[in-house]
Amino acid sequence: MPYIIDGYNLLWAIENDDERFEPVDDVRLCWTIGRYLGRIREQGELVFDGAGPGGHFADKSRFDNIPGLVVSFAGIGRDADTVIEGKIKARASSQPLVVVSSDRRLRQAAHQGKATAIRSDAFWERVLAEVRKKRPASEPTAKRYGLSESETDMWLGLFDLEQ
Repeated sequence: MPYIIDGYNLLWAIENDDERFEPVDDVRLCWTIGRYLGRIREQGELVFDGAGPGGHFADKSRFDNIPGLVVSFAGIGRDADTVIEGKIKARASSQPLVVVSSDRRLRQAAHQGKATAIRSDAFWERVLAEVRKKRPASEPTAKRYGLSESETDMWLGLFDLEQ
């Protein structure tokens, strides 16, 4: 189920709950969400208000090429809420969607558009829990398929055994 995330709303939720969350900047936030989406095999878009850090002409390449996540900026004179509402309305209500925001306006728009709404702090808890999980080490190929003939001969020779 694709995600649409209210960027500054999520950052605000993280910054204002310093008992549970460590502070994070906008770039690290995006890369962490990208890791999360990759682990759960989903795609998402994170929308920030305005023109983004540094203004309209600033280099925003740090937000590019994040696997599973498109980062966009609402633009000058626009807010992320309006952009996200448009994205909710533009998709067919039969298509699943998760909207991440604690903003009442966006949560209401998500419900009207038959999308799932998740509060920012609850979403960040999910993200952190998933990315902190240890991934199981991959099995060596030999465990599943056995040794190759040359590897078998090497070990037999090493221990002075015959086949």
